[in-house]
Amino acid sequence: MNLPIITLKAGKEQSLNRFHPWIFSGAVNYISRELEEGELVRVVSSKDEFLAIGHFQIGSIAVRVLSFEDTVIDRNFWKKKLAVALELRRSLGFHESQTNVFRLIHGEGDGLPGLIVDFYNGTAVYQAHSVGMYLVRHELAELFKELMGDQLVAVYDKSDKTLPFKANIQPENGYLLGQSEPCIVQEYGLSYRVDWVEGQKTGFFIDQRENRKLVEQFSKGRDVLNMFCYSGGFSFFAMQGGANKVHSVDASAKAIELTRQNVALNFKDDQRHEAYVADAFDFMRDMKDRYDLVILDPPAFAKHRGALRQALQAYKRLNAKAFEQIRPGGILFTFSCSQVVSKDQFREAVFSGAAISGRKVRILHQLHQPADHPINIYHPEGEYLKGLVLYVD
Repeated sequence: MNLPIITLKAGKEQSLNRFHPWIFSGAVNYISRELEEGELVRVVSSKDEFLAIGHFQIGSIAVRVLSFEDTVIDRNFWKKKLAVALELRRSLGFHESQTNVFRLIHGEGDGLPGLIVDFYNGTAVYQAHSVGMYLVRHELAELFKELMGDQLVAVYDKSDKTLPFKANIQPENGYLLGQSEPCIVQEYGLSYRVDWVEGQKTGFFIDQRENRKLVEQFSKGRDVLNMFCYSGGFSFFAMQGGANKVHSVDASAKAIELTRQNVALNFKDDQRHEAYVADAFDFMRDMKDRYDLVILDPPAFAKHRGALRQALQAYKRLNAKAFEQIRPGGILFTFSCSQVVSKDQFREAVFSGAAISGRKVRILHQLHQPADHPINIYHPEGEYLKGLVLYVD
């Protein structure tokens, strides 16, 4: 395959020698010809030594690396990559458990940068975050079916909101393979509705699965507040754990309706649950001593580095309010899903919030994304979900 060549500036190959899968535009010295976004390119050093093959894109990340070996990127290459990712999920036991929703492909964590695929009880939801991965969507959908057989009914492409805005593409969401309807899925035996067409992300926040299970363990006899509840996952796990009462809060009326539906699926006519449409800061201002287990799982406060400082202030204010209001002996689950916020920065923001409140606080658990969201050890940016479980005296 005669691929166009990108030559790096002298010394800029060091990150590739450490297997980091991104090449930034500032490292590029020369491009052999004009490129279209999503094209495959060969990357070489200033001494013309082979370094990698990847997808070219416009923006600060110029190349997302697919292989550090000089190989052909063809159907066989993709099939091997998908097979390795599928084998990892099978080894985690999802198909033999009470859980039939999980992440099939996690971008750089599976050596497929720019691609997210989530599995919902027979339907794979395909989300391309790079043009390169969007261009191969039909081929990869066919390979998923070939590898998964009857386990896979349909593949739905939901890339319209995730492709780079500079790309000259107007994607339309739709089925790449088969047809399916929004369905009810199982997570540790509890049920919830997933609508990959209208729902956020690919339809649900799969990455909090193990943390929801942990909330269940802490909930017995407690009064629980699930803030930013979206579809209520933490709420019905708290009810399963024996909570006295559970209040779910979200600024979106649509999210609150979905939460009510999901709670009813698992605990019909259970009077322990109430749901509220409200701003988080407004609700927490007047909640003093009402709760002794609080879950803070906000949307990403920072989606780019320009918003980092503002995001850290928001995390500090939010957590300070929770520390001020929670009952003595309370448990706080607090999270950040902002990739640009590092684990240390998030901890510092939470610790600052604790200092503002003047409460004594102890760390019980440090949380992150589950095993079906693997982190490439050479790509620490892949550890996007950070969480703490805190005991507040």
